[in-house]
Amino acid sequence: MDSLDLVVTEIRGETPLVRAIRLARPHGEPLPSWEPGAHVKVRLPGGDDRSYSLINPRPEPGATTRPDSYLLGVRLEEKSTGGSAYMHGLAVGDRVTVSPPANNFPLEPADAPVVLVAGGIGVTPILSMAAWLRASRHPFRFHYAGRSRGQLAFLAECEAAAGGALAVHADDEAGRVFDLPGLMAGLTAGEPLYVCGPLAMIEAARGAAGRLGWSEGRLRFEIFAAAAPQEGDQSFEVVLESSGRSFVVPPDKTILEVLIEAGMDPMYDCKRGDCGICQVSVLDGVPDHRDYLLTEREKASNTVMQICVSRSKTPRLVLDL
Repeated sequence: MDSLDLVVTEIRGETPLVRAIRLARPHGEPLPSWEPGAHVKVRLPGGDDRSYSLINPRPEPGATTRPDSYLLGVRLEEKSTGGSAYMHGLAVGDRVTVSPPANNFPLEPADAPVVLVAGGIGVTPILSMAAWLRASRHPFRFHYAGRSRGQLAFLAECEAAAGGALAVHADDEAGRVFDLPGLMAGLTAGEPLYVCGPLAMIEAARGAAGRLGWSEGRLRFEIFAAAAPQEGDQSFEVVLESSGRSFVVPPDKTILEVLIEAGMDPMYDCKRGDCGICQVSVLDGVPDHRDYLLTEREKASNTVMQICVSRSKTPRLVLDL
């Protein structure tokens, strides 16, 4: 589907760092439908793009079917690489180019009550899930955590959408950070858990799921930032099997970034290692897996890798590209 040319129709401050931005077609025509967990990519002036979750706070059936607008929540990052700074610089009436909705974090059918956890700006997809579950009359619990209530974006919408199912955790009120592993340890067998938040929250959830022996797929998560480069990262060579072309990947860039800079058009979406769109087969060499998608068995096989985040343990990788 072609990209969408939209106009900014509303901007409001949710917190000192988070803005709600509403987009619509210039003449108000309906937009493509979407489901909870979906996102759109906003094209930046330099040609790059950034993904933002779509928000629906209304617990009404069909609220995301051919909507007349898209609502985004954007946090201004201290070390913005262009995306959040650009979005926070928008004004009502500005035009933006947006991709059709895609979904790497969907709600899956479940018999048991669903447990939702949001940390900070990770509330954007989780709020939509809560609204959908309430509209569907499916039992759920919604935990929303942050440093203080003043930093919890869309809090009023969460309260309206989730009602009594919402539990708010503010670190400054509780005197401690949210105990996600403790929550997980107390869940009933079979209750699926959806988590979206900062990397530390995701790592805590993954670690707890492993210690508790959770089955694969019970924990579902989305992160909003890729892991930072690690100390000791080295350059390595990547060879594309189909053409024989060779590229050097420096310590501060990913394979995906190098290929795009070379004029290639590899498939990708999240740039965080959690969607699987950029996965390629490894024909030679040993990848350094840094994704959040592959199982431990798949990583140990070293037959595939996510080129948006993973690197190489060997001086040379040959990829099926």
